[in-house]
Amino acid sequence: MPERAFQQIDVFSQRPGDGNPLAVVLDAQGLSDADMQRFATWANLSETTYLLPPTEAGLAAGADYRVRIFSPGGELSFAGHPTLGSCHAWLKAGGSPRVPGSIVQECAGGLVRIEQSDGLLAFAAPPMQRSAPNPALLALVTGALGLRPQQVLAAQVLDNGPRWLALLLPSAELVLGLQPDHARLKDLGQDVGVVHVAPSASDTSRPGVTVRAFAAPMGNPEDPVTGSLNGSLAQWLIAEGLAPQRYLVAQGERLGRAGRVHIRQDEQGQVWVGGQSVTCIQGTALL
Repeated sequence: MPERAFQQIDVFSQRPGDGNPLAVVLDAQGLSDADMQRFATWANLSETTYLLPPTEAGLAAGADYRVRIFSPGGELSFAGHPTLGSCHAWLKAGGSPRVPGSIVQECAGGLVRIEQSDGLLAFAAPPMQRSAPNPALLALVTGALGLRPQQVLAAQVLDNGPRWLALLLPSAELVLGLQPDHARLKDLGQDVGVVHVAPSASDTSRPGVTVRAFAAPMGNPEDPVTGSLNGSLAQWLIAEGLAPQRYLVAQGERLGRAGRVHIRQDEQGQVWVGGQSVTCIQGTALL
């Protein structure tokens, strides 16, 4: 059983232990799907990623490397913190993008652009579909969160690979005070994101947006810091005028974390989701 280069990254944090951990196997050539799933289940993090050379089509389209993303429950087509953490690990291991400061990652969901500047990596949020939630499901989810219907200012189903029922709430205190019935949410089969946008959110010197992510159906009652959800939330909230074009998110407080997600929309309307990452463990893994 060969030794393979391995890193464990804390994403959306500059201090170990404040963000969302990710396991990264840096050379996954020769591993089967079953090998990848087995190790991801053993690692027991929300995601484990495997780096590979681009496919022929990916290489022709400009990809610098390919990543496969596994949760303990199966493979994902796209996820946010694994995108940034994998890119951080690839660069730290000596990866060199074809275009300086601009990385193209190939994943099952397609090509993802990543920018590197001022100590941050930021990915271009993939296209997102959104729709009004089923009223019956919304009522059940609201009840599982312990919310009254009038406390939900707006709700949307957001889908950019991961599918979230997103709820806009009137205060950060309400977001942070939620004590969901995770077993009930798991039975409903719906991942849920809750968000509050403060009037001062355009001041990016401090967090102005508070987010929590409940993913019991995926085996993760509360995710510490969630790139895919924040990307979808940003596209929804900015488009509806509910959030400014640039803001800073705080996520993870109830789990003892201090995750920070940088959101901005560029002049072309593209939303970028960024953050810092730090390598916590570096060595080899037997698999």
